[in-house]
Amino acid sequence: MKEEMQENSILKAEIADEKAIALEKKQFAKMTQTPIPRLIIGLGIPTMLSMMVTSLYNLADTAFVSMIGNDSVTAAVGNLLALMSIIQAIGFTYGMGSGSLVSRLLGKRDREGADKVASSAFFIALVSGLLITTVGLIFLTPMLKLFGSLKAEVLQYSKEYALYILIAAPFMCMSFVLNNVLRAEGKAVLSMVGLIVGAIVNVGLDPLLIFTANMGVGGAGLATCVSQIISFIVLLAMFLSGKTVVRLRIRSISRSFGTYKDIIVTGFPSFCRQVLASLCAVFLNRAAYTYGEMAYIEGGEAAQAAFSVVQKVFMLAFSISLGIGQGYQPVLGYNYSAKRYDRVKKGYLFTLVFSTGLMLVFAGVCAIIAPNLMQWFSLSESATEIGTTALRLQCLCMPLLPLNFMAGLTYQVVGNKAIASLLSITRQGLFYIPGVLLLPKFWGIFGVECCQSVSDVLSFLFAIPFTIMFFASLKRAQESDEVVEVQTEFFGE
Repeated sequence: MKEEMQENSILKAEIADEKAIALEKKQFAKMTQTPIPRLIIGLGIPTMLSMMVTSLYNLADTAFVSMIGNDSVTAAVGNLLALMSIIQAIGFTYGMGSGSLVSRLLGKRDREGADKVASSAFFIALVSGLLITTVGLIFLTPMLKLFGSLKAEVLQYSKEYALYILIAAPFMCMSFVLNNVLRAEGKAVLSMVGLIVGAIVNVGLDPLLIFTANMGVGGAGLATCVSQIISFIVLLAMFLSGKTVVRLRIRSISRSFGTYKDIIVTGFPSFCRQVLASLCAVFLNRAAYTYGEMAYIEGGEAAQAAFSVVQKVFMLAFSISLGIGQGYQPVLGYNYSAKRYDRVKKGYLFTLVFSTGLMLVFAGVCAIIAPNLMQWFSLSESATEIGTTALRLQCLCMPLLPLNFMAGLTYQVVGNKAIASLLSITRQGLFYIPGVLLLPKFWGIFGVECCQSVSDVLSFLFAIPFTIMFFASLKRAQESDEVVEVQTEFFGE
């Protein structure tokens, strides 16, 4: 009886392995043979929609909170963008790191290696998320003051919201890994399902908890927490149900430091990008408060509330570029590893043109309806004026965003970590932070409003030579492979 059970167990394992191998072969053929435009649109649109949905329900949080009719409440939620960026920094490090490695390993037909990377990234994301929760709860008050909640009323509202965000941190970190691994193996639709379910739950719970349950800003935080947990459960179910090429298994969790080092180093550009986003939010909130106090009767809360809304709208715009770019990521990983350099070049150019076109349309619409957008969030007259100017200035430069992001993502996926890290810090570290510190000294609140646009122009120009370098390296690699093929044909193997 015992032998029979062992035989059945072995048979089931063999069947599962055969099924996974068949899935992997089918996916490899799809990623290396499907026409580039159809492939990138098929992967990029679901990813873009899922990213936009995530940004939309962040906007929904702000919209419902703003209905309370108090700029201090809107400012409190906006000040927590820095905390969200820290959580995203950890999540994206493991998510983008593991996703880049998984797409390359699957391109080399190394499914077991992909399982090990994904399982290890999932485990370290859980540990890191729990650490964020613990440290955040211990140092809650000084942390929130650092993020810009300086006034007592704003600080209290920030605490009510932050409590639930910290509880959700481990689930958010693990979800980033699951999302990116799904995208890395070309399952963007499955990834989208998990995010959309979470978004629907969040938007549905917001009015119930904020107004019906009379929880106020704490209700918005609880809605976000519950939605993140549900989204995580849905994403995890995709892996446990056998719908994926990559499998999450306890025995695949690596005990080697090298595996975690590879994940972290590969994902480090994403870490830089998100940590700098957190620092930018801190500097922006403080500059908005200081120069808003100088320029308007309502004071710094009005300026902070305005920039809270503008940043959420900008995140929605950035999600377009990010979504299409992450649809391009597995195409790049598979084809670069398979030495299909012609497809890599076509994929890069198509993605750049397509995402730039989408950004042009989005920027045009936002520029036209900017005053209406600000009014929808029940901002005061001063906050509406600040927000309208800042958003329209950002719209002028939104179409420049894709080039810098595409260049950084490309170098990250192909394994050039130094250039990827450099490109990831340019927009926020080299240009935005100095801009938000210096420009307001000369132009006051207008300097705060235009610092994002100045940063986007400079980072666009900075990315151009690296894009040219990448295409030159592709040409050399292709010529080198052609020489090897000719030599093999002439001399034999």
